Amino acid sequence: MHRMRTLVTLAMILTLAGFAIATADEGMWPLYDLGKLDFAALKARGLQLGPEQIFNEKDGGIAAAVVQVGGGTGSFVSADGLIITNHHVAFGAIERQSSVNQNYLHDGFWAKTRAEEIPAIGYNAYSAQSFREVTEEVLGAVSPGMSDLDRYKALDKKMQEIVKREEAKGDVRCRIASFYSGLQYYLVTSFRIQDVRIVYIPPQAIGEYGGEIDNWMWPRHTGDFSFLRAYVAPDGKSATYSDKNVPYKPKTFLPVSSAPLAEGEFSMVIGYPGGTYRYRDSYSINEHVNYMYPSSIREYTDLVNILNACSAEDPDAAIKVAGQIKGLNNALKNNQGMLRGLRRADLLTKKLANDSALAAFIKADPERVKKYGDVLPSIGKLYADLATYREKQNVFGLLGMAGAYYGLSHQLYKWSLEKAKPDEQREPGFNDRDVPDMRRGLDEIQYTLVPFADRRQFEYALWQALRLPAGQRIAALDKAIGVSGGDTTGAIRAFLDKLYNGTKVGDHDARMKMFDMTNAELLALNDPFIGLARDLYAEAEDMQNRGKAFGGAVQRLRPPYIEANMAMRKGAMYPDANGTIRLSVGEVKGYAPGDAMIYKFQTTLTGVAEKETGEEPFASPKELLAAYRAHDYGKYADPGTKDVPVNFLTTNDGTGGNSGSPVINGKGELIGLLFDSNWEGIAGDYYNDPVLKRAINVNVRYVLYLLDKVYHTQSLLDEMTIH
Repeated sequence: MHRMRTLVTLAMILTLAGFAIATADEGMWPLYDLGKLDFAALKARGLQLGPEQIFNEKDGGIAAAVVQVGGGTGSFVSADGLIITNHHVAFGAIERQSSVNQNYLHDGFWAKTRAEEIPAIGYNAYSAQSFREVTEEVLGAVSPGMSDLDRYKALDKKMQEIVKREEAKGDVRCRIASFYSGLQYYLVTSFRIQDVRIVYIPPQAIGEYGGEIDNWMWPRHTGDFSFLRAYVAPDGKSATYSDKNVPYKPKTFLPVSSAPLAEGEFSMVIGYPGGTYRYRDSYSINEHVNYMYPSSIREYTDLVNILNACSAEDPDAAIKVAGQIKGLNNALKNNQGMLRGLRRADLLTKKLANDSALAAFIKADPERVKKYGDVLPSIGKLYADLATYREKQNVFGLLGMAGAYYGLSHQLYKWSLEKAKPDEQREPGFNDRDVPDMRRGLDEIQYTLVPFADRRQFEYALWQALRLPAGQRIAALDKAIGVSGGDTTGAIRAFLDKLYNGTKVGDHDARMKMFDMTNAELLALNDPFIGLARDLYAEAEDMQNRGKAFGGAVQRLRPPYIEANMAMRKGAMYPDANGTIRLSVGEVKGYAPGDAMIYKFQTTLTGVAEKETGEEPFASPKELLAAYRAHDYGKYADPGTKDVPVNFLTTNDGTGGNSGSPVINGKGELIGLLFDSNWEGIAGDYYNDPVLKRAINVNVRYVLYLLDKVYHTQSLLDEMTIH
């Protein structure tokens, strides 16, 4: 009886701490690992496809229709490279094509012919081709006795070698992805599409209906969708934008279902989730709960306020910084929800209990002591050391994030040093393969560069630097500003005047020339921002090396930590998300967020009208309101509600990066687009709560209704295969 109680308690600890055996709808599964899923059970729930029909390396399966694009996910919905994704995923592309006189962000955009499609500046699309385990080759680069920094560098060098070797074989892009924090390494090979164009963007009042008020919330009424198109050279190879390019022919594309949804209906999501942390130790969770999220929330709040003030002063600046504000607001609300969820679940206490149980499990067996005994104490020491430099490290990150001029200057200065080295000895991101992307980034940033807004953000970052505690000061910055005493505010403003009035980094042509200069030529310009990058370089590199050493220690310690947890439990265990393509299974389902509260699985067009205030973010376009008042819903009305469905909920597992992921029914048809998680389940990056965690999705029937009845975009409807 006592032993049974102990096992039950242990199981509860593991479940709540994020080490649970995967439940039916939990987990983002790598495509190479689909064999771990119970397909017999899934078919009983409504799946009509086998694993080979979902993914295989010969013709791709339906997964070949899914691409990584714009920091999110999209899917092909025609044989001519038409991609459907979220409005917020395509936001940056339309922002760069907008101006005060031609505000596509506000008004939307529709290319009635392919000749009218415009470049999605800064966007690539990646189609995964194959996965090959390279664990043995990667880990063969490390040897006993290596320092953590040397270990990091050895692994990094080996992965660069593999990527360079594999990319030389064909028209592909490769990356090495770490699974289970370094227990496994896989070579992921993708085809990169460099010419992506904008086809259709709904007005912002549809694509962002509800704005930040509704962000992460349910009920939701947002038409978060857009259409892009992929182009390649006439011979089918990857190519940058050219009027000679032709639409890409995907191996497969998704048919679109116009059938109504029912609660309990099977659903699957294929996409590119960015990162989850469900197997982290208590030390990591403590860092996130008590330092990382509180500091990020404070900084994001301050930066949003700065940029909002800049937007109010200048309409042109408002367009150029709209994407940055949107990104910061999204990250802010995400971090607030994460912190709230972690505290509400008391996850730190549960992780401490898990680690205590793990320590007892290890201690009970001499062989386990030999293999895992030092893991938890070593992780504790690692995080204790992090506390001695993390604030300085954070400020260096803030300097680069808040100040584009400084970030560009640091990149240019570092490139002038890196390019003098043999390619195999350079930092990742500064190899020969990266040169076209670096040039492209330096060119395209001009679309969103606002000098006075950049200065205000950088001033904020400087003040954070000057507030660093003793022992974590940036000595070179203190010296450059001259803060030995007296009028600190005056010293900062004089320093900023010198930087922004004397630099050419913000000038497009000058910046592009700087990229081709040697280090000596770059310094000979006497550009004040380049000079600042030089002065801060040694301390910036020291912080980077501290981070690498931390990463090397993580690569050494987390694999046995996870392995020990695996030994303490049984059942299929999916790896944390890491930006690689994954499958999630689930069903259409509502939830009850609290006492006496029940949320239905679907919202309708009537709900849009009920929220309408005539003021942003609840001010729908006149065309939509007119269509609603006419009640001409046609075949798009749901038979149960007699209304047009707008958004719906599923139990599919997902996270950032899944935005735009196709929600697919058991037949392999598109039924919606995942665009958000619910507020109550937002902390699902750290633990799965099947009762409360939901994916929020755009119903494709709403998309079809808007294209047909509201905006009459017949060419788009004709191009798709609609069942």
